[in-house]
Amino acid sequence: MLSNAWVMVIIILVVNIVYVSLNTVRMILTMKGRRYIAAFLSMFEIVVYVLGLGMVLDNLGQIQNLIAYAVGFGLGVITGSKIEEKLALGYITVNVISTNPDIAFTRKLRDKGYGVTSWPANGMEGDRLAMQILTPRKYELSLYETLKEIDPKAFIIAYEPKQIYGGFWVKQVRKARQRKKHWRRKKGAICRNGG
Repeated sequence: MLSNAWVMVIIILVVNIVYVSLNTVRMILTMKGRRYIAAFLSMFEIVVYVLGLGMVLDNLGQIQNLIAYAVGFGLGVITGSKIEEKLALGYITVNVISTNPDIAFTRKLRDKGYGVTSWPANGMEGDRLAMQILTPRKYELSLYETLKEIDPKAFIIAYEPKQIYGGFWVKQVRKARQRKKHWRRKKGAICRNGG
């Protein structure tokens, strides 16, 4: 009987980790505007939720099942946030204020492919160089490393933009999408022609 109790605890723990991870990823997908993927994922999420909750409710007298459910919930939050970090959906805007306005900051960043807008700024202790950089989240950490290499004393603030319209970055993304569509059409034509 004891082995069955431990098997139940492990199953409840794993089921709740999976459920909360799916829940976290679904919410993030919804916030990023990926509604259809989020809706598809929610179907699996609710099935896992009902199974896990059903196991706990069927054995409510077993305190270890309730503890496993609670621990699984906490571990699921951690697991879901780790999955979200790996997916790195969306973009990030990084505002940088350099203490040295003479550094060729923007050129070095543009050479690495980042979209940069810069302007002179005045700080409490003198002239500064202010910049705004937009990049996909998957390049966020490498951007921070580059910024620290160029100016270790730079002041950095990052946030996720909700909407992006116009500018260099939107044009680049649009061009990349058009190239992909053109390549797909060309590949389809080759397949249809037997090439």
